[in-house]
Amino acid sequence: MHVEGLNIHPLKSGRAIALEEAAVRLDGFSGDRRFMIVDGGGRFITQREMQALARVAAREVAGGLLLEMEGRRLQARFDPDRRLAVTVWDSTVDAAVADPAVNAVLSDWFGRPVQLVHMDGRARRAEGAEWAGAPVPVGFVDGFPALITTTGSLADLNRTLIANGQEPVGMDRFRTNVLIACDEPWREDLWAAVEIGGIRFDLVKPCARCIMTTQDQRTGERIGGNPIQGLAEKRMSADRRVPGVLFGWNAVPRGEGTIRLGDAVRVVAERAERWPMKVRA
Repeated sequence: MHVEGLNIHPLKSGRAIALEEAAVRLDGFSGDRRFMIVDGGGRFITQREMQALARVAAREVAGGLLLEMEGRRLQARFDPDRRLAVTVWDSTVDAAVADPAVNAVLSDWFGRPVQLVHMDGRARRAEGAEWAGAPVPVGFVDGFPALITTTGSLADLNRTLIANGQEPVGMDRFRTNVLIACDEPWREDLWAAVEIGGIRFDLVKPCARCIMTTQDQRTGERIGGNPIQGLAEKRMSADRRVPGVLFGWNAVPRGEGTIRLGDAVRVVAERAERWPMKVRA
């Protein structure tokens, strides 16, 4: 097995950037989900409620973030002393906020009042104690530093979609960080930990999927194959701690370094049993 794909998403719910190599830190991949759009009250906004975020390309530049959307460009800078308390699910983060002029432009882009915030060096957030054994540092991700998926599982899902008369979908629908080339579908359910580039990743919790997987990751439109329907056939969780359909695993890096496309993936710990799934009648 080897690393087939590496991705970061500088802006939470914005477009992915494919990499040939990625710097891994204890709090996740360098540059991954360090910026976020929030509403007027500081609560996070994702494609779940604002599909247009799929049309935003963002990349980090010296001193800030460059955003592009349908021919429009905007460069945002952040004063570390201009801060805002923002919420991601149930956690609150003291983040740097862009200046009012930038936020006014973004509000015009999206047709509603929004603000852009940055998980800078002063911001702190830790999550996942129940699953990782202790709280782990994270950025603006939903809950864990990294997400791992496999080619075999996507191929199996697409076989189900095609059998049901739907179009196959790409891995971009699942916003993964590390895509592993593995022919056996759902083999990752048995991996407790893998080693890549000398870094151990503990696979701590399966990832429940939401409506974002039904959205085209270039346009935000809900078109094409519906992964939720496809996964419902044999990937519906039977464990109430993680309800819904499952695809991929949330992972915690236990070291720092660099991983690259083509790096070998070695399973260093396995589970005795797979995650329980409901049997569809």
